[in-house]
Amino acid sequence: MNKESTLIAVVALIVGLLGGYLVFSISNSGKSQQPNTAIPAGAGSPTDYTQRIAQAEKVVAQDPKNLNAWISLGNDYFDTEQSQKSINAYTKALEIEPNNPNVLTDQGVMFRKVGWYDKALINFEKANKIDPNHLQSLFNAGIVYVVDLKQPEKAAPYWKKYLTLDSNSPTAMQIKSMMEQSGKGMMPPMK
Repeated sequence: MNKESTLIAVVALIVGLLGGYLVFSISNSGKSQQPNTAIPAGAGSPTDYTQRIAQAEKVVAQDPKNLNAWISLGNDYFDTEQSQKSINAYTKALEIEPNNPNVLTDQGVMFRKVGWYDKALINFEKANKIDPNHLQSLFNAGIVYVVDLKQPEKAAPYWKKYLTLDSNSPTAMQIKSMMEQSGKGMMPPMK
């Protein structure tokens, strides 16, 4: 893969991660919070992350069934590049709510980061089975096949489905570009 393809793949992954975070944030914004202690969320300085992580760790120590605290903890570990801790926190969240496509996808991204591509794909496929319109899981499955496993033909069904659901967003344009870079004929014409 040349430098341009690698750069496109990295940019696509970053945009995908941000998109997943936004989708998760938007999908949870209208839901009522559990009556448990809320953990402030959002990007911030290393001190902000350290404080939020410490606060979330205290909450889950006192209330191990606090879904929001486990998700916040997983997200902050995710954002601070603590892959294994993020995986563990997401595992706890999934024990409470096993069919959360956003948590499955975020955990899948962390599995990918540590090189567990098979586990990442299982998570992305499960997320998409739960929510057939879950764009982030489709995008990430394609990334694993194209970037990590060098099997662009296996990305085709995921990205074809993505493009039928969303064909004009910046992420869709990145998918089209990556498909082009991965080789002509990667995907049959869309019908």
